Amino acid sequence: MTVYIDPPTWPGHGRMWSHLISDVSYDELHAFAAALGAPPRAFDGDHYDIPAESYQDAVRLGAVEVGSKALLGHLTRAGLRRRKRHRRTA
Repeated sequence: MTVYIDPPTWPGHGRMWSHLISDVSYDELHAFAAALGAPPRAFDGDHYDIPAESYQDAVRLGAVEVGSKALLGHLTRAGLRRRKRHRRTA
């Protein structure tokens, strides 16, 4: 069981964000996110968006700090990567 988090370097909505993933299952990821206090709406298909102010809390709970490329590698190798579908516009 390993949950990974990348540094909060992703800007959005006036904040900086990290990505939280599991290399085992979405069930593990959802359980960890719930323990962290992340709302269900923070789940974005294959990861949770975690605000910078929650980064250290995630690490204290056991998330392993990795770079963004390593995080993506773990997610892909685990077979849990879900690419976003592009929406058609009319």
